[in-house]
Amino acid sequence: MKNRLSISGSTIMSDPDQFEKLFWEGIEDVEIGEFDNQPSFDRFLNLCRKKNAVFGVHSPLFRNGSKYDLIEKVQVEPEYAWAQLEKEAEKLSRLGVEYILVHFPYFKSKKTEKDPNMLIEYGLKRLNVIQEKYQISIVCEPKLGFQRSPDGIRYLHQFPENTWKKYGLKLCIDIGDYLIATGKHAMDYISKWEKHIHVAHIHNVAFIGDKYIWTPVHPSYEGNLEHYELEPILRYLAGIGGIRFVFEYTPHLTPSDEFVAEGYEWVKSIVKDETCRAR
Repeated sequence: MKNRLSISGSTIMSDPDQFEKLFWEGIEDVEIGEFDNQPSFDRFLNLCRKKNAVFGVHSPLFRNGSKYDLIEKVQVEPEYAWAQLEKEAEKLSRLGVEYILVHFPYFKSKKTEKDPNMLIEYGLKRLNVIQEKYQISIVCEPKLGFQRSPDGIRYLHQFPENTWKKYGLKLCIDIGDYLIATGKHAMDYISKWEKHIHVAHIHNVAFIGDKYIWTPVHPSYEGNLEHYELEPILRYLAGIGGIRFVFEYTPHLTPSDEFVAEGYEWVKSIVKDETCRAR
C-alpha cells in the first residue's frame, strides 16, 4: 500500500488565519483538530474543497473539548468524553472526513485501580461501536501521561495483539512520545503493532527544563546527542507501507521555513527509498 505525507494543524496551532500554510507544495493531506469555533471549521472545510484536499480530524474537534478522558477523568468525566466523541463521529462522517484520531489508551499514571487490559478492551468495544455505527475510521494514539508518564504506552505493549485485532481499530504511533517513553526499546514497542499502524506522527523533541517541545524532523538532528535518532524508525515504518506520515511540530521555537523544508525533503527521500525497496 502507498505511503502518504501529511501536515498537522499543530504546525500553526490550528490558527484560522494561517490555514493556507497547511497546504505544502506536493501535499494535499491534513490532520487537524481543536478549531476555535464552527465558523473556523467551516472556513477550513471550504479551503479543503477548493484545494481538493483530504483530511483527518484530531479529536477534540473544537478547542477546550475533552482530549484525554475516555478511560479515566483528566478534565471531564469519561461519559461526557464518550458523548462528545460520538457527536463528532456523526458530524464528521457526513462530511466525508477520512478518520478521527483519539488519544487512546491514555492513562494519567500507573496508579489505576482497575486492570489496564480490562479498561483498554472496554474502550475498544465502545470505539468499535462508534466506528461501525457511523462508518468512519477511528485511529487510536497512545500518549504519555502526566509528567511524561510512560505507563499508557507500556500498558498497550502488554495488551494482547489478537484482542486488539478483534475490534478493527487502527493505531497512530507518535514517534516522539514512544522515544521518550521507551528510549532504545522504541522499535520493539512499535513493531508489535505493525499490522495495525495507519498513522505516524513525526517530530523530534527539544527539552527545556522540565518541559519538552515538538520540533521539526531534520537530518542534522541524527546522531547529535541532543535529539532523538528517527531515521531507523522512519525507514521501518515506510517499509511497512500504507502509513500516513504526519509532519507534526509546534511553532514555539520558530523554525525557519528553510529548516522545515529540508526536513520534509529528507523524510520524502526516506519514504521513497523504502517504498521502492519493499516492491
